[in-house]
Formats: sequence, C-alpha cells, structure tokens
Amino acid sequence: MVFTSSVKYKGLELSVKFPWKVGIVLFMAFPETLKGEKVLESVEEIVSDDYFDVLEVPAYEGEVLRKIVKVAEERDVDVYLALQPEVLVYKANINSLDEDERKRAVERIKEKLNIAANAGIKNSAICSGPTVSPADSMKAKESLVKSFVEMLSEAEKLGMSLLLETFDVEYDKRLLIGPLREGAEVIRRLREEHGFKNTGLLWDLSHAPLLNEKPEDLKEFADVLSHIHIGCAKSTDEGLKDWHPGFYTPGAINTVEDVAKLIEVLYEIGYKGAISFEIKPEAQQTSLEVINASKGVLMQAFNIFLRRRILGE
Repeated sequence: MVFTSSVKYKGLELSVKFPWKVGIVLFMAFPETLKGEKVLESVEEIVSDDYFDVLEVPAYEGEVLRKIVKVAEERDVDVYLALQPEVLVYKANINSLDEDERKRAVERIKEKLNIAANAGIKNSAICSGPTVSPADSMKAKESLVKSFVEMLSEAEKLGMSLLLETFDVEYDKRLLIGPLREGAEVIRRLREEHGFKNTGLLWDLSHAPLLNEKPEDLKEFADVLSHIHIGCAKSTDEGLKDWHPGFYTPGAINTVEDVAKLIEVLYEIGYKGAISFEIKPEAQQTSLEVINASKGVLMQAFNIFLRRRILGE
C-alpha cells in the first residue's frame, strides 16, 4: 500500500498517490538476517508495515524462502531475490577469466534461482564480479555476458527475471560494472543479440557519488532501467564508501533533494518499476530508526516534487 502526499492549490487540497511500489532490502535494514539470524521476526516487522510493497531477501534455503513468501503474500508484499551477496560475500565471480571458476559461479547462481522459483519468487538481481586490469576489461565483460546468457536462460525457464546492478569501480566494492553506460551496453546486448526480455538494470542512488552520476543521467537509459535502490554513500577519512548509512547521519552524502530529483526523473521517463530502500543502521542505531527516517525522506521528497510540479516552486 503506497502512501499519498497533499498540496494546496487554488483553494483545493490535492492528494496524490505515490506512483511506484516501495520496497526495502531486508539484510541491509536488519544486518543480522544475512547470517540467518532473526529472519522471520525481521520479515514480520516489514510486512506488517503498510508502507512497503516489496521485500528483497538474500538466497536463503528453500524452507526459509517459502516461509517468507507465505508471510509476505498474506500482506500483499512481493518478495524479490537479492543475489548480490553471492558475489560480494561468497565470491561467486561471474566474470572470472578462469573458465572453471566462472562456471562454478554460474552453477551456484542457477541453483539459487531454482530454489527461489520453487518458493514462488519471480524477480531477482545480481551484480558483476570484481574489476580487472584495463588490459583484461573486455575479456571480463565477455565472460560476464556469457554468464548472463546462461543464467538468464535458466531464469527464463523458471519464469524469473534477473537484473544487473551497477556498482562503483574504484572506491569501495570495485566491481566490473560499473557506470550506467557500461551496464546498459551489457543489457542491450543481452536483449538485442540474445533475445532476452527478462533482464534490465538496477540503479542505486547511493552508488551515484561513487560513479560521478546523478539522477538526470537515467534519462538516457530509460529503456533498460528496471529497478531502483535509494540510500546513501558515505564520506570518510579513508574516502568514499558504499556503506548505506541512514539519511542525515554523519558522512551521509545523499540528501532529500537527491531523492526529489530522482522522483522527478523517474516520472518524466515513465518509469514503471519499484523503488527500494537500501539503508543500514550504524553504531547506536536501531533498524526501525533508520527505516522510519528513510520513509520520512521519501515522503518529503515526493512532496517537494509535487510542489514543484503543481505549484511551480
């Protein structure tokens, strides 16, 4: 159930419904769930909140996923599979130049897709593996495309989608893909050369400062944009970090103005996907504290967008 926002215009109070589904990444908001702790308890916290329509979860075992889907379906919440931890935590390198390693990574992902499909999940996303030297960049991208062809073929049989999330290439995670343009090239190849319709790009607002990107850049890639994450990058003494702190916390780079601009761009390009929070509590913070603060940011940003669109402010 999405929220509404109101503006006063020529003596009328106009109430406008937020036009996209709103989701949240479970294992960021509740970090202990990535280790399998307090999973169902945390899921219940999310699905009992009418604010959320989508819940993104890691590749748990089948029994756990089935329980999550059952609880979520009772509250009309969609469950998406987040495969990024398979790459970032468990080191499944789907763009490895070592063919045996690449094949093992692909088989691991295909197994996770099957488990998720059997639990009733239809949507998933993954990121590329680590970046390589400039001399090996093209080879690694070919390995990535090859892996995606194999994974998408499996996903297609299962009635699932598999998106590619872009990440930073030089500051923190240092993955192969990368800037919007490079991610779009991969997706367009998969669609145009291989005929896949079950893939697209996932763009994260918190990665924008690490890639020198901004919401306006999405206009050029509207045809491949399938999902959005909202969060914050962090500025530290050691440089920029992909740590997803809550909004308004020390070092948090992204602001409510960034979110308002993102909403404006998504509206202008006719975006049809969902928008998910990816925020993480830091020391002395609770999960609900950062979740509720983020909800307030999105509502404020939507109101800013409406006032500009309707009132011309």
